[in-house]
Amino acid sequence: MTALICHRLSQILRQPCSTHASVSVLLITLFALLGNAPVAAEISRERVFGPEHPGGKYKHPASFDQLDNGDLYLVFYGGSGEYEEDTAIYGARKVKGQDQWSQPQVIADTPGRSEGNAVVWQAPDGKVWLFYLTRYGDTWSTSRIKAKISTDGAATWSDSMVIAFQQGMMVRGHPVVLADGDYLLPIYHEKGHDTENVAPDSTSLFLRFDVETNSWSESNRIGFRTGCIQPAVARVTDQYLVCYNRRGGDYEPTTRGYIVRSESRDGGATWAQGTATKWPNPNAAIEFISLENGHLVLIYNDSFSQRTPLTMVISTDGDKSYPHRLNLAEGKGPFAYPCAIQAHDGKIHVVYTTNSRTTIMHCWLDESAVLTP
Repeated sequence: MTALICHRLSQILRQPCSTHASVSVLLITLFALLGNAPVAAEISRERVFGPEHPGGKYKHPASFDQLDNGDLYLVFYGGSGEYEEDTAIYGARKVKGQDQWSQPQVIADTPGRSEGNAVVWQAPDGKVWLFYLTRYGDTWSTSRIKAKISTDGAATWSDSMVIAFQQGMMVRGHPVVLADGDYLLPIYHEKGHDTENVAPDSTSLFLRFDVETNSWSESNRIGFRTGCIQPAVARVTDQYLVCYNRRGGDYEPTTRGYIVRSESRDGGATWAQGTATKWPNPNAAIEFISLENGHLVLIYNDSFSQRTPLTMVISTDGDKSYPHRLNLAEGKGPFAYPCAIQAHDGKIHVVYTTNSRTTIMHCWLDESAVLTP
């Protein structure tokens, strides 16, 4: 479009410009061309933390939620490296109306063990849940899921409790509230002891929290030919839920690695086995949420082999189609592990990591920036 504008203006400027009519033609043409030019979507962006901040050089992945009082609360696991024993879970807050985040503070740390993926989420009763991992061996297939609860808006935390004892259980995404008020926490069982390969018998599943009995129960497991992990779930209707999963396998370039889909038709009690979608997946995390208006948002790396670009697509017809798309981050990358929420003001907020897992970014936008006419 820029080249077209310059070409047309050069044509006009080469003509005699001695009359007001010529000037009028020039201005009218300019405004017409600019009016037809695509307008860049408005995405607000901030760098939350980098390697220079507390929490160690390694900061990955990040999760966050908006609390009832309007604050944003963010967690990540940090230290000197992914598999180092000095990793801990850190929390930080952005007070409503303020521009700065508080400095990261340790909120969970197991002596002599490496911590892993953390998820923070505020339940309808006001309690803030922290889910995270502790690794008991050399690889993530030896991890267990722990939890802490805060009753004062993430100011203080309870002692930790184990909610999944089987080794290899991991957490990555936010829970959703079911029609009966129970919580559905997406988890996965990672198998194998190769840090460069997710074993094909790795599966996705869900933990259901009964709010009356304060107990957890497992769903059936979702399998796929290459394995699937890190489910992200959204409610389409009370009974119809959909989850999208990261594929298993290695990290070598491929043209056949896709996001894996599953669905439940009984309110999240049972789940279909995984099927390949049309969206590429470079063995990287995805995000999937529902908005207040019922629209569905999927965020993923639109590449078979690289964690770039980071792309958002939106469905307005209940997961049937996703015609609306926008790249949230593009270029060299990587841009990885998106976590998204819809804030109280309706804006979509996303955090992700970049710069070799040392930097946490935060962006926010209106849904209208993605929707196409």
